[in-house]
Amino acid sequence: MYALHTYMPTYVTIFGGMAAYVIIGALLTLMNLFVRPILKIATAPARFIFGLPFVVLLNAGFFWLTYQIVLRMDPTLVVLAVSGGWWEWVVVSVIVGLVNWGMKKL
Repeated sequence: MYALHTYMPTYVTIFGGMAAYVIIGALLTLMNLFVRPILKIATAPARFIFGLPFVVLLNAGFFWLTYQIVLRMDPTLVVLAVSGGWWEWVVVSVIVGLVNWGMKKL
């Protein structure tokens, strides 16, 4: 998330300093551990039929869920904002998906 905020500030804005990066990173890690396996099982047929566009949509939904959880947190602690419309969500979800894929390969 730090890289998204640093290199793409027109898309992703994070307020709260280093604590915000740690909180969002921990949240994404926990969701990857517990939510992603459930989503993979539930959406396996659609991923097989529709392929890459569905995977991008799934990553967008995963990031949107993370965004919704952060919205319910104390705004003095952490704020995550994705600017713009649907195109920005697609770009961010593709980047988050690629990073998740890369981390799994490591």
